Order: sequence, then structure tokens, then C-alpha cells
Amino acid sequence: MLSRPLPGRLASTLALTLCVAAPLYAAPDAASTAAPTASSTASALPPIERFFINPVLAGAKLSPSARYLAAVSSAPGRRDILVVIDLQANSAKPVAGYKDADILDFEWVNDGRLLFNVTDRQVAPGGAYMAAGLYAVDKDGANLRQLANRRGNAIESTGTLIASKVLPWHTFMMDERGAQDSAFVYVQSVEYEEDSYEIRTVNLLKLNTLTGATQSVQRPARVTGWMLDHKGEPRLASGSDKGMTTIWYRDPATGAWRVLSTFDTYKGGKDAFEPLGFGSDGTLYAVAHGGKDTTSVFTVDTATGKLGAEPLVVTPGYDFSGSLVSSGDKLLGIRLRTDAVTTVWLDAPMQAVQQKLDEALPGTINLMSFPSGNHAEWALVRSYSDKTPPFYHLYNVRTGKLNLVGQAYPGIDPARMGRQDAVRYKARDGMEIPALLTLPANGAKNAPLVVLVHGGPYVHGNHWGWDPETQFLASRGYAVLEPDFRGSTGYGDKHFRAGWKQWGLKMQDDIADGARWAVAQGYADPKRICIAGASYGGYATLMGLVNDPDLYKCGVSWVGVTDINLLYDGHWSFTSDMTAQWKQYGMPDLIGDQVKDAAQLKATSPIQQAARIKAPLLLAYGGVDRRVPMFHGRKFLDAVKPNNTQVEWLEYQDEGHGWSLPANRVDFWGRVEKFLDRNIGSGAK
Repeated sequence: MLSRPLPGRLASTLALTLCVAAPLYAAPDAASTAAPTASSTASALPPIERFFINPVLAGAKLSPSARYLAAVSSAPGRRDILVVIDLQANSAKPVAGYKDADILDFEWVNDGRLLFNVTDRQVAPGGAYMAAGLYAVDKDGANLRQLANRRGNAIESTGTLIASKVLPWHTFMMDERGAQDSAFVYVQSVEYEEDSYEIRTVNLLKLNTLTGATQSVQRPARVTGWMLDHKGEPRLASGSDKGMTTIWYRDPATGAWRVLSTFDTYKGGKDAFEPLGFGSDGTLYAVAHGGKDTTSVFTVDTATGKLGAEPLVVTPGYDFSGSLVSSGDKLLGIRLRTDAVTTVWLDAPMQAVQQKLDEALPGTINLMSFPSGNHAEWALVRSYSDKTPPFYHLYNVRTGKLNLVGQAYPGIDPARMGRQDAVRYKARDGMEIPALLTLPANGAKNAPLVVLVHGGPYVHGNHWGWDPETQFLASRGYAVLEPDFRGSTGYGDKHFRAGWKQWGLKMQDDIADGARWAVAQGYADPKRICIAGASYGGYATLMGLVNDPDLYKCGVSWVGVTDINLLYDGHWSFTSDMTAQWKQYGMPDLIGDQVKDAAQLKATSPIQQAARIKAPLLLAYGGVDRRVPMFHGRKFLDAVKPNNTQVEWLEYQDEGHGWSLPANRVDFWGRVEKFLDRNIGSGAK
């Protein structure tokens, strides 16, 4: 996917830490090669805080030569700092940190320098909506330089900052790591529409991280996304106008741009593709349908924009979802996800390395990433399973030695988590619906069931692996069903298009049919079923209580849509983050036209149908939500309360479209726990 700098990205959490409890070059033992566990008593429930902290380790990155490992270190009572480990000397050094801000994200510029930005993890989005800024520092903490302004309050550095002219706040890191062989990086400078955070165009700048000097890259037109090639140079650009997407290619010899493809942004077409990346010979790989129901990986002729005659990677029954695995300009493999994630190795020796790794770390998915300049010796391994949160090892691919780097959720005991399985069931019209089913650790039959509905809705909702919300519910004795109802992506064009204009209709039936399937299989107690979800999942919760009052005993809806017309018409006290193009060219076909489908939108409006909801209901909204503003919730609350005395209301004034602060997550899920206990749990009448 071409890199797209969106404002919502600024609130992302990449809290990292590094565990250096043992020498990094020690021989592997049981403690370093097995999935980590936490001690706990058998009787006490796992504390809620352990599920909803910011992960203490969400990633780490090897330097180009693999001599150094960088991570963001978290610890109670202090801000997150950037740490660099010298793997030869086995020593750690803090290289950047602030008294009033946290390191957000970083990337290696070269083997001796890093680029990073910052955030404030103690303030929800409403407290300070600000850009992340841009900084660079040497691996030993020297030559700290601010490169781009941070929107919001200035921060006080704990190191010596080199003063210089800086770029404006709307300058962002790219999602790609680049060449990592000089002092230069590419960054994106965003131009917004007047009085709006809707992107007009994105400029690409070549930035010297030592001096702060920049050079602009010529763009072919208004551009909203860029992609670098295998050498770290700008090669693709994309933009959308009047519902049509154009992809341009930059000729390596002349630097001139030419159009590769143009297609409908929302409906696709025979010439539609999504760039995946470049191989070591400059081959462009992309994801496309190629005339089939599901997407696959193709090569693209950069002279004509045409797809190769045959796909290179096919995932039967699934749309391809994944990425290229590279080291420098060498393409090693392709990572893909079906029910779970795996890697197809194009480099034969790496297949043997993977097999040896999996033997050393049984029971988990083990994903290797490599430094840009050296994949012959070291890999960083991210491991996880349905019961085990992510943990990281440094892996010597020559010797097979493993050294534990750290864990994302060190307080979680995998033995007390629930088993998760990918399942399929038939909807009432015969369509097959994929889902995830998570049972409590004891695998109880006829358990109380929470049907957890994903947002979007046009996304791939299910991802096998440890999830804090799902496993928290399972730890409290609930079975959890997560359906990928029609309209969800990832299962082919037919499954996706079957959900168009089906909000509150067949999409809703798919969810209810899943609950009834779970009952028929003996997993769920038919008298103890609750429906829950956020955003579209919140909408589906409300419509579930409207359409199937005999099925659902209660509902939990947070940041939920309560009327489709409100998505069009607004009532924001600030600018919506939904684009005008989406409202004009996407929503009428995928969700419903305000004029042509007026009767349907009324019949499927939770606000219009609120009098029919009698079941206990928990509602929660964020005060600065730019996707589904609190007006949705308040208007629905006014409509439902006259006929329902069992409605609970929560407001998190500084939160947006979801809960960013751990304290708010703990508060919300603690209230959900009590609500479920009263209605379908041990405290239910």
C-alpha cells in the first residue's frame, strides 16, 4: 500500500520496551525459547489492567548492519524513551527522551542515526490534538536535532538539542524504511483543504537529518500516497479525484512520471490494483483480482500498467493480504494471512531457517524481519498465538541461538487464556460466513455468549491471535463469536459486494445466524447471549436488539452509528474525518443513497426504531470523536429512554473514536464486565 499520512495516525500507540535480563548472546535455554508465562493463582481472575495497558513492547528494529537494536523503553512512573542496544558490547543506552512527551515511532536512517517522533500518552486526543514532530539523533545520543515542528505545546528535551530552522508541523515520517545508507530520508508534507483535515495533496521531501536541508520531489498531480522502490527511491504515486484513483510510475532513467492505471476508487475494475512493493530487480508486485473473485499477487508491467498473465501467489478462498519480506534490495519472501499468518519463502535457505525456528518455538506463529543491510546472520522474531500475546527474540539464523528481547503484555498467563478457532457457518440464504470462536480456558459448553461485531464494516475483521478485548471476555467465562459477515473484505468480491446496502438487513441476519449456530453446536446458552461492538459494530448491536429481541438478552454499543443519514449530514462540532469523495462516490453505492433509498435508511435507523429496543443496553461515546460524534449517541439516547429504563450511558470527554488512554479502557471494560455479569453472567436472574 502506498504510504498515506493521515491525522489519525498521530494517536497510534507504539509503546515499546526492551528486556535485557540476560546476555543477548547467551545460549538458548527453556526460558528464552518458550512462550513466556506469568505466575498467578488458579482462583483469582487475571486483573483487568493486564489486558488494557499500552503494550510494553510493540516492536523493535535492527540497524542496517544488525549490530544495533533500537526500541522504545516503557516503565512505570516515567515517559517512554528511545534506547539503542549495542549487540556486540551487550550494552544499552538511552538516546532520546522527554520530560513531558513520549517517543511514538522511529526508524533507522543509517547504521549510526535514527529518525523519530513523539506523542503524549497521558493525554487523550481531545486534550491535545497535535502533530508528532520530527527529530533525529545518533545511536549514542549525540547530534539531537529537531527537523519538524510539533503542533501543540513545546516539549522539554532531556538532551542537548541542536537549534535550526525546522519544517512545519504537517511533516510526517513515511511507513517505509528507505535505503538506510546515508544521512537522507524521505518525508511527507501534507497540504489540507481550507478549514479541514481533508488532504488536498501530499508533497514528498528528501530531508538531510544532519542539516535539516530539504529537496522537493516533483509530483505528477495531486498526490495522496507515495511508494519507494527497492533502492529506497520514489517510484510510485497515487491520488484520487471525483471517485477515480490514478497510479503514476516514475521512470528510473528520466525521472518522468507516467500513468500506470486509473480505476474506480470504491468499485475497482479490471485495471485496479494495489501496489505491494518492488523486488530486487525493480519488478513491481501488486494485489489484484485478475478476473477472479479473490485477489492474488501479480507482477505489473511498468511500461504498460498491465498485470502479468498468471498470479504468483494465490490464497484460495481468501483475498491476498500481506507484505513483501526484504533485506536491503533482496526480496526474501512474501508474508500472507488466511486464517493465520505465514511466510512463503522465495529464498530457499530461509525456508530451512524458518523450520528450525519453529522447532525451537513450538506452538506460536514466528515471523522474522531482517535488517536492511544484512540478513545472513540476524533476524528479529515476533511470536504469538491465540493464547499468547506477542513476544520478541533476537535470532541467529546461522547458529539457531535465540535471545528473548521482551514481551508486549508480560502480565498475561497464556495457560489462562481461551482457545480460538476459525470456524464457518451457513447464513439463512446459504452464504458461508467465516468467524472466530473463542471459548473460555476451561472450554465450557453452553456458556454465556458475547457476539462481538467488528467495525468498518468494509474491512477484514477477524485476525487469529491474542486480542485483549476477546481474551478479557473469555477470562470472565464468556464464549466470544466474531463473525466476518457479508460486506467484510478478505474473502473475495462476492462476499464483499453481498454486503452493499445491507446495513441492518442481510448483514444483520448473518450475525444473528452465527449466534444461533453457536447455540446449535452446544457452545452457547440460548438464554444468555449479548451482542456488542464499536462503530459499525455499535450500529449492528442496536439493530440486533431491534431485529432479534428474542435472541439477544442485552447489548453493548460504543462509538456506535445510530443513523446513516447522520453520517452524511454531520452535526459535528468540528470537522468530520470522512472525506467528501467517500460521501459522494462511495456511500451511496455501498451503504445507501439518501434519496433513492430513503425508506430503507429510515427502516434501518436505530434512532427511528428505538422504541422497539427493550433489552438492557450500555452506550459509550467519546467527546471529540470525528467519525461518529457524540450527537449520534445523545440523539439515540433521547429516542430510546422513554421506552427503556435499562439504558446506561458513558461519556469520555477527551476521547475520540475509541479509547486511547489505558485508564479509560480499564474503566470501560470494568463497566462492561459488571453489565454482562448482571445480564448474562453469574449475577443474572
